[in-house]
Amino acid sequence: MAGNQLGKTLAGAAETAIHLTGLYPDWWRGRRFDRPVRGWAGSETNEVTRDGVQRYLVGEPKNEQAWGTGWVPKARLKDWTRRQGVPNALDGIMVEHVSGGLSMLGFKSYDQGRTKWQGETLDFVWLDEEPDHALYMEALTRTNATHGFVFLTFTPLKGMSTTVDSFVQECGLGE
Repeated sequence: MAGNQLGKTLAGAAETAIHLTGLYPDWWRGRRFDRPVRGWAGSETNEVTRDGVQRYLVGEPKNEQAWGTGWVPKARLKDWTRRQGVPNALDGIMVEHVSGGLSMLGFKSYDQGRTKWQGETLDFVWLDEEPDHALYMEALTRTNATHGFVFLTFTPLKGMSTTVDSFVQECGLGE
């Protein structure tokens, strides 16, 4: 959680790309995957996901020639599928991991509803912008079997929502 326009989405894209590629900087102290990963990244709508998450990871959505200029290097971006009904939006990407296999990232949107976030077993989920609490809990469920993680990049514009409150309580800030 942080204020507006401070680079939260940029930071989320950088971390996502690092996990997808396995190209960890020497100074990285966080979780490292020595194998290809499966993840999801999403935001409030397909358009917001395209214009933020996808743009930072892949490159300018309207210019396919620019794909590979985001945080995922062009040489590692091996394949993609398009999202039907949303111009220039991707449904997912396949990224070459340094171990030799392919990592998968699916692009999602909150307005698809919680049920569209069910069923997969994932290593991580990146939620860009504040989700409702049910969707956040569903994201946590997707990572249980892998002991994976969920990370969020958002400004708490909805006030003391259930999602925000869960972080405040966990950090002991509400005491």
